[in-house]
Order: sequence, then structure tokens, then C-alpha cells
Amino acid sequence: MKAYIFPGQGAQFSGMGKDIYDSNPKAKQLFDEANAILGFDITSIMFGGTADELKQTRVTQPAVFIHSVAVALANDSFKPDMVAGHSLGEFSALVANGALSFSDGLKLVYKRAMAMQRACEINPSTMAAILGLDDHVVEEVCASIKEEVVVAANYNCPGQLVISGSLKGIEIACEKLKAAGAKRALPLQVGGAFHSPLMEPAREELASAIEGTQFRTPVCPVYQNVNASPSSDLNAIKKNLIDQLTSPVRWTQSVQHMVQDGANTFVECGPGKVLQGLVKKIAPQVEAMSI
Repeated sequence: MKAYIFPGQGAQFSGMGKDIYDSNPKAKQLFDEANAILGFDITSIMFGGTADELKQTRVTQPAVFIHSVAVALANDSFKPDMVAGHSLGEFSALVANGALSFSDGLKLVYKRAMAMQRACEINPSTMAAILGLDDHVVEEVCASIKEEVVVAANYNCPGQLVISGSLKGIEIACEKLKAAGAKRALPLQVGGAFHSPLMEPAREELASAIEGTQFRTPVCPVYQNVNASPSSDLNAIKKNLIDQLTSPVRWTQSVQHMVQDGANTFVECGPGKVLQGLVKKIAPQVEAMSI
């Protein structure tokens, strides 16, 4: 069985999507439609923008989404048995499996990006990657810091967990985790504490937009970040999509569950190859590739 997986923020690069835009009419149509929906020429930034331009909030998330969806939908052999996306990638996955239209998915992604930016401005915050510790140790250290917000945010693969929280909370946690034996505790260059309680203002803002968007019965289950479980129920999909902003990304568990449910080939759709690398660390027995 084939599982198609979709990357999140951070996968962007200058020139992303140019090859498929030039070679595939279906993809070109989606890129052109995206420019009209957003009201600015995002494709020119994707194809020739600088790293700083691509890091702009209004660009990054829509750019990764557009590229990922175009790669999937423009491929005639795209027939998923199951899908999943890392954080932002969950929106790409839901368009790819038919639960959302491309235009509605892009509108939600843009609203999500701007809502997250506003939440970051309300509460200055950050994230850090913790390498070389068991998940439960990281969780216990985070829970021991009572005076600041700091939580496990991204379960990327065994031995790699990203934490999220206030600036002071992350600083304290990194010191404690290094003392507990972490190989590295590396603060990340991100705009805020994604997938933490500090994103509550964005969650509230996005909730009304998601509730007001039409979802359709998907062609295959989506394994969602919040619970790492398959779902085709539209009410559950919407609830999990809303809760995702303040809940951890359970990527390790999602891949494990997909393998248990029969996935033996994982195909990454979109910029970069980060997810297939994580899959190989989580389930080395399966095949992982990109298109």
C-alpha cells in the first residue's frame, strides 16, 4: 500500500516548483490559480525569490502548500491508499485526498499563516530541536518547568523531538535537557511557539474559517497530527485540523500507524526530502521516495 506524505514549513527553497510549472499544464493551471486567489504573484517569489523573501509568513506556508499539491495532483499515477502531512502539510494531504478543494485549501493555509503570525506577535516565543533523548525524558523535563510555557511540539522520529514555548521556557528547558543527556538542544530560527498553547489566538481565528469551509468525503483516510490515527469522518477531520495549532505533531506515531495498517511505500510530495528521511528512521523496513 502507498502512503503519500506532505512536508511542512521549512521545506521551501528558491526555484521551488519551476520545473513542474514549465513541464506540466495541470500544475501550471494550479500555480496560476493560486496567484489569482492570493492576489499577488507568489509564483515569481517561489521561482526566483531570495531566502528572506521565501521566509515571509504570507509566502512560506502557501508556497509549500502550492508546490506539494501541484506535485500530487499533476501526477497521473497519484492514487493514494492513505495520506498524511507534517503540520502545514496536513492541509496539502486533505486537498490531495479530495476532502478540500485546492482553492479552499489555499485560502485556509493563507489564513492560518497570518493568524499564526499575529499570535507570534502577541506572545514572543520560539522552538528548539532536542536530539538524542527518549521522548518521555523530554516530556518530563518540559512538565517540570512550571513557571513558563514549554511543551513537546513535534515528534519527528525516535531521538528527535522539537519543543515549543516562551523564550525563557525554551532557554530553561534546553539547559535542563542538556544536563539530562541530550546530544544537542538547538534553538530554531522560527517566528514563534508553534503547536503549543501560545497558538491559542490563532486556533480560535482559524476555527471559524474551517467551520465555514465545505469539506467532502475523502477518497482515502488521512492520518492526522493530533492523534496519529486515520480518519475519513468530516467532523473529526475538521476538529483535529483546528486542534492541530495548539497540539503536538505526532509524526513518529503517524508513520508507525500507517505501517501497521499496511503501508510499505511512502511517497513524499513537495519541496525537499525531509519526511522520507524521517520515515527511514522511524520504519527502516519500508520504501521511501519523493516525486
